[in-house]
Amino acid sequence: MNTTIRHATTALCLGSSLLLGACSTTTPKLDASFGKALRDARANQTLNPKASENKDPVLGIDGQAGVAAQGRYQDSFRAPPKTFEVNSIGGSLSGN
Repeated sequence: MNTTIRHATTALCLGSSLLLGACSTTTPKLDASFGKALRDARANQTLNPKASENKDPVLGIDGQAGVAAQGRYQDSFRAPPKTFEVNSIGGSLSGN
């Protein structure tokens, strides 16, 4: 009976230590730099990080041309251009 209690106590201590060990952080260096690659890539792809602070209007197109361009853009989704089917390019594949 004494060995049974000893084995149960040992198993309980081992189990609780495994459960507590699962809660600890094993990668503190990786956790500290988590997301750094994404932030670096986004910063490298941004041409002008302060662009949102510029309050000057965009120059180069008047209102009528802009409305016409926007209208053509919207119409391209209502009636997309006709497609065609390509069956063979460059003749047959028989090798003759």
